[in-house]
Amino acid sequence: MPVRDTKELSPSAKGELPLTATPPNCVPPRRSRFSSVLITALKLSIPSFYLVSLLSRNFLPPVPSPFRTWQKSGLKYPSSSPFSPDYDDPASEFKDDVFPIRPHDPWDISTDFPHPRTLTYEVEEGTWLRLDVHPISGDIVFDMVGDIYCLPASSYSKASLMSGIKTQAVPVLTGIPHDSDPSFSPEGDRLAFKSDAGLGVDNIWVMPWAAGGCSAMDVRSPSAMTAEAIALKDHDADLLARGVKETEERRLKRLSLEGRLAAVRITNETYNWVSDARWHPLGTKLIATKWYFSSRSLGAGEGWEYEVPALDDTEEFRVEVNAGKRLVSKVLPLGWTKADYIEQQIGHEQFSWSADDAIVYSKNVRDEGTFQYSKDVHKGIYSIFGRNLTSGAEETLVDAFPGGASRPTLSRDGRTLAFVRRVRDKEALVLKDLQTGTLHHVWHGLTYDLSTIYAPMGTYPSFAFDPFDEAVLIWAAGQIYHIPVSINALGERVSGGTPQPVGFRAYIELKLAETTRATTDIRELEQGEQRLHAFTQLALDETGKKAVFQAAGITYMQTVGSKVPAQRAPVAYPGAAYYSPSFVGGESQLIIHGRWSDTHFSSFEIADLNTGNVYELTGLPPMGRYFNPVVSGGEGAIRTIAFVKTGGDLLTGDVVATAHTGLWIGEITLPTDATTSHTIAVTNSRKICTTISSSDDALKLGFISPSKLLVHQSDRAFAVDLSINADEWGRYTEENLAKGHSTDELVFSNSTQGAAIVNFQQVYYAPNVNSSTDLWSKPGKAPGGLARLSLDGGHDLVVSGDGNVVGWFLGPYLHTIPISRLSTCSQAIKEDMQTFGVKCVTNLLDVTEVDVRYESEVTRLRREVRALANADVVAFVNATILTMEHGDVHQDLINGGTVTLRDGLIDAVGRDGEVPIPTGALIVQTDGGYIIPGFIDAHAHWSGTDVKYPATSWEMETFLAYGVTTMHNPSLHNSLGFVERARVESGLMVGPRIFHTGQVLYGASSYSYHLDIASTQEAKEALTRIKAEGGSTSWSYKNYNLPARASRQRLLLQAKEMNMACVPEGGMNFDWDQTYIVDGMTTVEHNIPVSVLYDDIMTLYVMSGTGSTPTHIVDYGGPMGEQLLWATEDIPNDPKLRRFTRHDILEGLSESTSRPTNSMALFNVSSSIAKMVHRGLSAHIGAHGEPPLGLMYHQEMAFAKVGGLSNYEVIRAATSHAATTFGLEKSLGSVSQGKLADLVIFPSEFNLVDGDIRQTRDIRFVVRGGRIWDAKTMTEVWPVKGRRQVLPPFNAE
Repeated sequence: MPVRDTKELSPSAKGELPLTATPPNCVPPRRSRFSSVLITALKLSIPSFYLVSLLSRNFLPPVPSPFRTWQKSGLKYPSSSPFSPDYDDPASEFKDDVFPIRPHDPWDISTDFPHPRTLTYEVEEGTWLRLDVHPISGDIVFDMVGDIYCLPASSYSKASLMSGIKTQAVPVLTGIPHDSDPSFSPEGDRLAFKSDAGLGVDNIWVMPWAAGGCSAMDVRSPSAMTAEAIALKDHDADLLARGVKETEERRLKRLSLEGRLAAVRITNETYNWVSDARWHPLGTKLIATKWYFSSRSLGAGEGWEYEVPALDDTEEFRVEVNAGKRLVSKVLPLGWTKADYIEQQIGHEQFSWSADDAIVYSKNVRDEGTFQYSKDVHKGIYSIFGRNLTSGAEETLVDAFPGGASRPTLSRDGRTLAFVRRVRDKEALVLKDLQTGTLHHVWHGLTYDLSTIYAPMGTYPSFAFDPFDEAVLIWAAGQIYHIPVSINALGERVSGGTPQPVGFRAYIELKLAETTRATTDIRELEQGEQRLHAFTQLALDETGKKAVFQAAGITYMQTVGSKVPAQRAPVAYPGAAYYSPSFVGGESQLIIHGRWSDTHFSSFEIADLNTGNVYELTGLPPMGRYFNPVVSGGEGAIRTIAFVKTGGDLLTGDVVATAHTGLWIGEITLPTDATTSHTIAVTNSRKICTTISSSDDALKLGFISPSKLLVHQSDRAFAVDLSINADEWGRYTEENLAKGHSTDELVFSNSTQGAAIVNFQQVYYAPNVNSSTDLWSKPGKAPGGLARLSLDGGHDLVVSGDGNVVGWFLGPYLHTIPISRLSTCSQAIKEDMQTFGVKCVTNLLDVTEVDVRYESEVTRLRREVRALANADVVAFVNATILTMEHGDVHQDLINGGTVTLRDGLIDAVGRDGEVPIPTGALIVQTDGGYIIPGFIDAHAHWSGTDVKYPATSWEMETFLAYGVTTMHNPSLHNSLGFVERARVESGLMVGPRIFHTGQVLYGASSYSYHLDIASTQEAKEALTRIKAEGGSTSWSYKNYNLPARASRQRLLLQAKEMNMACVPEGGMNFDWDQTYIVDGMTTVEHNIPVSVLYDDIMTLYVMSGTGSTPTHIVDYGGPMGEQLLWATEDIPNDPKLRRFTRHDILEGLSESTSRPTNSMALFNVSSSIAKMVHRGLSAHIGAHGEPPLGLMYHQEMAFAKVGGLSNYEVIRAATSHAATTFGLEKSLGSVSQGKLADLVIFPSEFNLVDGDIRQTRDIRFVVRGGRIWDAKTMTEVWPVKGRRQVLPPFNAE
């Protein structure tokens, strides 16, 4: 960064950057960090021989005065200086006052959530051990699985290193809180560390460090852990596990036993979090990385300074929320404004002091504003910088190219900068001499760094020089290494000998929660009718007494307040899919809705609910996608019709009918009693030019009058005046009526001049709004009179035609409220500043339960068998059956076997001749081909739910064609995901069984997704929103990087009450992943970001009961595995893919950059997973919805094998392990009598157990619920032979 007027700076007053050569007139000299060591030594009366040895070293600079002038009056500072009036801080307009939306209720992660299990084990290796070295004694402190341990300096004495002895590491911090990244003060009398103690947000804590070192700090020392103390500890732990509230006496005793009784929190973050604390040379403050979420849950760091109380002042020390001082702001990319600051996803990390007012740190320099995956580690990603905090001058100390440079660590005398970087297929420890600028690569034995990902745990574990700067102590390959350094003739530090491991042994004792499980027998759902819980596209009639809506491709009408089941709307084509209904203005017996054809696209029909008459509309524009038809009110029969024409989409393609999108209007004549025709002509249909957003998911139309159209969008409402001709630019006059701030839905009432919104997933109403009113629900920023209408949330928000009634859906419950009723709660609304009167308002709601049912898949199969098939039993004979019942290949393999199917279930399994085959059964000769259970994609994604039209889905058909009979999507729209599930189950389209978590419970600052879960009530509301939409088919949720562990624990407690599993997003946060396991989450989705795991983590993972879905194809820690498939196979010309998939998606995978295998962490991940599977871990196969769909699932299986799994173990992960983890094992996961008939049948030439696992993609038949398809064409084989669904024309050829 350029510096102006630097010649006027006072060299004697300011510190300098640790640069090779100081640029002229740029930055003044700084006091060496060594002076702090000297001062400390004087304070603590270090023996004189130690002082002599320090002072006699020939490379040490003179020691200046420790007293510094931070700021002199009369100086003219450069514009880069924070002291300059011209300084323009990018963060100056960032208030950081939105999240959390509401303050958290009191919670202690140690006592408000039970951890009844105790896991004990001993290790001699560890994973990602962050360490520091005591500046005087040389003792090592390091973190491991959330506890902090100490090794005495004797552990790396010459004798110990030569003998290879294992020194016992003693615990100094234990307990439920996850503690990590310890750092000694310059005097060695205090230890700073990161901990989630209390609320569960990562903050910085400081505690005293005893002069006796490790032995004095040992919380399990014999003097502390007497038999009586152990018994008392176990008793108190049992009380906590049973939910007995902790007394103050027990609390103090627990804190003492954990080693944290004297610990003081010096940061107080409740949403953002803090890491990597490093001490100022004077020991009075720390610098740390404060992490901020953008709308993505990828934290970006800033440098913050925090005051540290003196040891004798800790009892009175209290720190305010968000206290601290920002030292280093994020940098805005070119073209960004300060309003965009929160969205900057790239920050600064790994700060440490180099002088009183100078720091060093590292930063990702390859991404500017948006974090990108799969970067090139060999070109380098991180650079290291130095900055003078007074002048603001900054200089690159080590450039990213080549191999990157991160985890900067200064020697104790400040002359040498140590860091890590990638060198070909090795990771090097590099020393840079800051006087000469020379680099020395001293060791190539480090573990690969994590600079390729977002790494809040550090791109490499923290390390340190020993007290004499004669060695570096650093973690690598599961061990702590002692790397000797020496001084060359130029005074530079270079390699001083052979690195050797510091042998240690640690006894680990952890408290674990019970693993959260859900159990669902989905066979029960296949009996008779299934109930639909999720509805969409709601509309009310003129007075709000009737509602119409879409129910999985069928239009229904419900009388508000009635217990009579919903009435199916009369239609012209009962087998077609219908959507987007509304009432004709002023006519509560007439509705208009869309009819969908995968061949001809949209048509409109008007139906008379009283007579059952149906009228098709003619005269619409040629073939197109039409949505949201509305008809105006009025006195006569001639009315105005308005609708929206949209362009292409994922399911229907971008090939056909994509022109002239936007708002269309025309005129129609309503039918009368005398009308005999069953068609209604639309005349004068035309597109009008408006600012409408046809792609807005919350778009709704309505008429205020015959000549004024009301448009509701997600964050805006406006009126279009149709009575005034368009201006010279063709635009019609628009009047802005309301605007939302971060709203997902917004509807405006013209009669009350109020607006209802969905914000942070709850429904609100604001009176007397206008276009300048910011509509949202942040306490303290919300508009006056805002009332919360919903208890648990809602969607498909509408107002009645007269504007007097607000309505919405939550699951099968239609909620309505006349706006006039809200006056009853006006005082409660006024007084409730946090939840806006919800306790009062929800008593005013009218809640109508909607009962809609459809024929289940198995019931429909049975009906079709009776009507169309000649046999009700299918027998696959001469098969090689891999049942997956026992978990052992020898027990599960049946050669020459038979599987019979009846009524959608597996009727019998056994050897040929031992299984009775009824007369007349359909016999399918497999010629020795393998039969296995249908595949379960444990982490599937797809996007067809976003499409407005009920088109058949090529996505669903493709999944099934590749043998995936069950999918679990860990991120899908709460209601629309279950709508899509019902369309598959009811037979409107072909696809696998769909299960999903609903919308993720998201920690980042995306307003549409963000949740705090700041109370037990909010946890219940969040899970209810999901469960309500799916009923028994909703059995999971996804915590996605919620920053407060309290939030995550609240959800887990509620999930146990609601039979729901938790499948959290790993999110590249090594520390949070460990708390997911300790707190008993069902799985961890994606790999733990450290790709090579060691015994500490592997034992915890395996013994916890938490499962793993590693998703190698989108691996953390290197290029995505999918790129390897793209680069090595001709994806665009794969015949099967071209039959089922959009060609443009395939052609987009034509080119792929060559990446060396050493860049890809997935192989190490696969190896770690395989080792844990061999020890008992449940692993699963999840393909993440990566293109090409279907085939990528089989690539994921191949990646699972490369680490050391057998073919059988891979198939087990894809079937029985997933079924068991998800609680579906009663119905799925094995070829067992009585389970649902979900099977994959392979050609005879493929040896599944011993052959190439990649051949699993070559499937002969796929069976889902007893229905059989030819997997190559998805033509039905049985019971309706030759049937094949029609798909939209999404490909041009």
